[in-house]
Amino acid sequence: MALDFVLPDGSVKSVESGTTALQVAALIGKRLAKDALAASLDGQVIDLDRPLDHGGEFRVFTFSNPEGKEVLWHSTAHVLAAAVVSLFPGTKPTIGPAIDEGFYYDFDTIAAFNDDELRQIEAKMAEIIAADVPFVREEVSRDEARRLFEAQGNEFKVELIDEIEDETVSLYRTGDFVDLCRGPHIPSTGRIKAYRLLSVAGAYWRGDEHNLMLKRIYGIAFPTEAEVEAYLAELEQARLNDHRRLGRELDLFNFYEEAGAGLVYYHPNGAMLRQIICDFSIREHLKRGYKLVTTPHLVKASIWETSGHIQKGYPMYFTEIEGQRYGIKPMNCPGHILIYKSAARSYRELPIRYFELGTVYRHERSGVLHGLLRVRGFTQDDAHIFCTMEQLTDEIIGVLKFAKFMLGTFGFHEYNLYLSTRPEQSLGEADVWAVAEKALADAMEKVGMPYTVDPGEGAFYGPKIDVKLVGPPGPLSQGPTIQCDLNLPERFDLSYIGPDGKHHRPAMIHRVVLAGIERFLGAYIEHVGGNFPVWNAPVQAVILPIADRHLEYAHHVLDQLRGLEFRVEVDDSSATLNLKIRNAEMQKLPYMLIVGDREAEAGQVAVRSRDEGDLGPMPLEAFLTRLAGENKPPIPPE
Repeated sequence: MALDFVLPDGSVKSVESGTTALQVAALIGKRLAKDALAASLDGQVIDLDRPLDHGGEFRVFTFSNPEGKEVLWHSTAHVLAAAVVSLFPGTKPTIGPAIDEGFYYDFDTIAAFNDDELRQIEAKMAEIIAADVPFVREEVSRDEARRLFEAQGNEFKVELIDEIEDETVSLYRTGDFVDLCRGPHIPSTGRIKAYRLLSVAGAYWRGDEHNLMLKRIYGIAFPTEAEVEAYLAELEQARLNDHRRLGRELDLFNFYEEAGAGLVYYHPNGAMLRQIICDFSIREHLKRGYKLVTTPHLVKASIWETSGHIQKGYPMYFTEIEGQRYGIKPMNCPGHILIYKSAARSYRELPIRYFELGTVYRHERSGVLHGLLRVRGFTQDDAHIFCTMEQLTDEIIGVLKFAKFMLGTFGFHEYNLYLSTRPEQSLGEADVWAVAEKALADAMEKVGMPYTVDPGEGAFYGPKIDVKLVGPPGPLSQGPTIQCDLNLPERFDLSYIGPDGKHHRPAMIHRVVLAGIERFLGAYIEHVGGNFPVWNAPVQAVILPIADRHLEYAHHVLDQLRGLEFRVEVDDSSATLNLKIRNAEMQKLPYMLIVGDREAEAGQVAVRSRDEGDLGPMPLEAFLTRLAGENKPPIPPE
């Protein structure tokens, strides 16, 4: 029987039933078949060696497609597990998925997985790849799969099998190694061309800190060795730009375990950088009609019950005051809701946009804390918009444009948008969520911003747009979020008087246009590598007197610059000029102003630019004009 397959360009290929997906790919093109990693039939990703029994829409995936990357990385994780089990008898493999950048596999083992052992594992993987071992899919009963892994003593796989509802499960065999897996996989190990094991970390079984600690090996794979080398170079640059490292070297911030994990202490330069960004954020919000508010850090627990945070097990801290239970706020929205409810509202007032640089606290597990990117106490550039349903889409569009402006000002021009939809644990009815999700989708489509649907990743009270920043290798950094909420207005009984004189329910938008300030700072430090532009550099210039007799003129220059509100310091240490220059370079300061006899006599400064090198002597007034021209945020492109 002939089957018809509709290709992405609309053309049709007809083949006999039982033809494999790889054979169909070969009919499309020999090079495509050579590079193919997986295929899809009517939207379902399938193995290339799968015999086809019905026609439909057909696609072939290579490494250039996300689906192809995922299949290659997942397959390489299986080869990793096969190598580890072969080299370290008694090791129990658990799970090994593809992730945003590469793959990992978790093992219950006594092996240390030190550098020497990782190289041994890579060598064993090379043997398996060179042997071009096929990935063989088997479908067996759940009971048969359970018996198989019980015989291996692998209680982790047994636990996973017990949670499968279907009576049939799929296994994949790679030589002697067999794994519980839905697939799909590449046809054989020979399609893995270049790979590298990157690091080892600890990981709790299923992410639960009460479970056994496993050993996790991370890896990456690409079609060519050159791509692997380029990726490793990017990783090294990312290591050099790591905000935790730069935070120490530039003396921006620190964490003190004796005072509590995940709580940031800003040193003077870090506090200045943070304040500059916060001041800029306030100015831009006021330009767009937002009204500043401030709300307390402590709120009675009953408010968090009304909002649903307590019932949904939100990671909050609690305390007791005079017999009353209080929650330390994990977010600012209930406070803004109370301000909205403090007066009767008319449709003529809407939209109302409340903005707060609100500090919140969340009980994050210690295992997920990560510098500024994941902390327990942080400040949000947080706002809540109360509007009519008719205004909802336009308000979301306004926030999208605002977020684009803010990110562009700081040099972030590459990011991905995700529509995060209703999670399993959520408030409200499905039809209410559908309206909110449509409003977010309509806004992104109207401004021409493509997005990907991220199922089940919305907040418990509403769907959201997640903007994730593209940066160095690794997971994308979380940026702005825009949440459309039709549930909390209902739970808090919010209303406004419409033109008909009746009470109506407003819509509510929760949004940040940078992110949590701490998270944004972490991403920004890495983005610029600590080379802050003049307008937000904590120290814009340092004055370097050549000898002690030049200190008086150095402080005269300092007074002139500070009088114009520039952020300048004098290095009046006894170090040599060369050492002073070296110290300023290590601090990545935009300008060094060297002053000696000639400069003091002529009223000049010898200017060294971080970005342009030695600019030579110039009149102090000329440098002031130059600095003033750079002391303003850039206007990002539309």
